Amino acid sequence: MNIQTIENIVNKHQQQQGSLIAILSEIQATYSYLPTDALQAVSKMTGKSLIDIYGVATFYKYFSLQPRGKHLCSVCVGTACHVRGGEVIAEEFEGQLGVAAGQTTPDREFTLGKVACLGACALGPVAVVDGHYFSSVKKTDVKKILERARDGLDKVEVKTDQRIFPIDVSCPRCNHSLMDASHLVDGHPSIKVTTSFERTHGWVRLSCLWGSYTVESQPEIPLDTVVHFFCPHCHAELVTATSCADCGAGMVPMIVRQGGVIQICSRRGCKGHMLDLV
Repeated sequence: MNIQTIENIVNKHQQQQGSLIAILSEIQATYSYLPTDALQAVSKMTGKSLIDIYGVATFYKYFSLQPRGKHLCSVCVGTACHVRGGEVIAEEFEGQLGVAAGQTTPDREFTLGKVACLGACALGPVAVVDGHYFSSVKKTDVKKILERARDGLDKVEVKTDQRIFPIDVSCPRCNHSLMDASHLVDGHPSIKVTTSFERTHGWVRLSCLWGSYTVESQPEIPLDTVVHFFCPHCHAELVTATSCADCGAGMVPMIVRQGGVIQICSRRGCKGHMLDLV
């Protein structure tokens, strides 16, 4: 850990609202986890108690106190899954990855864990990889699941997946449409907003298909960066008091013209989102 790097991060965010989450987010983006020495340094520099800092670091599942891989795998070994062979599935994951539960592969591709319950007892044995549930898992399924994770589990077939549907959104401040028919994403009009991050200004075009995470931006936004979104018409910042349940970053609101509100996480790469239709 470089103490000067931590000091620069603290100085950069200390005066912001929700500064602790922003500080921890940038530290994790730098080191891929939250080193103990870094948390102790943040405590000294900010005057916040180490207990409070650990409280935030352990409350949001986005944060990790141990180095972790690009893909997160959890296998349920609770009672319901155990009697259906959950331990056997966990052992197969360990064998395929070459690491024990609680460890990360040397190439930092996968982190494997065992959990007591995943809330899907009737579907056991259950595994979750990158937020995707796999039910009634067999030993022969494990290799295929890992291969799909490497290829990208969030890839969707927008033409055939019935869970994918288009939405039409507008600015919550001026009510002007944010749809751009001249620039298609996933074959549909894109959602156009302007952005700023780390003193850099640009634009983002999002897929209007609910269930698709396709995004285009100029300039390219680094993963884990918290981005400020603005209406390209009234130039108001699109922000609410709601924080992402996954990572703690602010949520970006847009009005669904069919009736309702959509909120997406402002952190690049986080898939936290909410859709309330009326």
